[in-house]
Amino acid sequence: MLVNWAYIKRDTLIHRLDPRSRIIFMLCALLAVGFIPGRGTGIGIWDARIILVFLALSFLQIFLARLTWRQTRRFWIVITVVAVVLSLVTLFTGRGAAGTYDVTAEHILWSPVTGIGWLDVALRISAERLSYLIAQIMRVMTFAALSVTIPYTIDPALYGISFRRLGLGDKLAYAMDLAFRFIPSLGRDFQTTMDAQRARGFELDAGEGTNIIQRVRNFAPLLIPLTVGALMGAEEITDAMDLRAFGVGPRTWLPQLKYHAGDWAVIGLGVLLVAATIVLKRAGYGGLWVPAFLLN
Repeated sequence: MLVNWAYIKRDTLIHRLDPRSRIIFMLCALLAVGFIPGRGTGIGIWDARIILVFLALSFLQIFLARLTWRQTRRFWIVITVVAVVLSLVTLFTGRGAAGTYDVTAEHILWSPVTGIGWLDVALRISAERLSYLIAQIMRVMTFAALSVTIPYTIDPALYGISFRRLGLGDKLAYAMDLAFRFIPSLGRDFQTTMDAQRARGFELDAGEGTNIIQRVRNFAPLLIPLTVGALMGAEEITDAMDLRAFGVGPRTWLPQLKYHAGDWAVIGLGVLLVAATIVLKRAGYGGLWVPAFLLN
């Protein structure tokens, strides 16, 4: 049986919006922040002052949806760890920052090591790298905040019809529906498999002094049945769809979606953000912003 995300049914402004308008706004915001090229300013927005606008809008969406820290803490912990680790690697090595600023004209703030042997990695902190670190973390947090409200505030029964009404075909829309349900279903199966193996005496951290290689090997009794179960579940879904002649003709959908004034306003805001970003990037703005006090 498929499992859904922790959908929370509430009567809020975000819940009352059409799912399509929210998906369109999210895609527009992601496009504006992360994928619009510019003239020597890198891909997307790297100016922390502009990113702050998108970050504020994304967290305003979470506030209006009344999502609490308790409900989303696991998501935020994982995202924060990933963002900080990747950003710190860039901070100390400078890898990945090419194209956003002139790496040959960095304003060095701290440089304990100039190079590490054949790796040729200069461990130093500059004003540009520090600004890049802040911008990168803000970008990741913006992407996360824009997407976290989707599974928590959209009824799982509306996934398929939402993607279908956005112009996708029946097969692709249903594939997106199944993709949204795959991760929570896999998590449920993983927990069930772990409980079953523990009932048979299996322990992931068996014995003291277990090294990391042994721990990875201990995952085999979990990963093998989990993979087999996922494949069997996919085959069962495929057979069920074939028995119902899915894909033979146009599919009908029981739920009906209709845009309202608020939905058009949200879509218009998303399009406006993309247009404004394109204008800024064409004019040469949106590149990495370094505060004056760091340069001094």
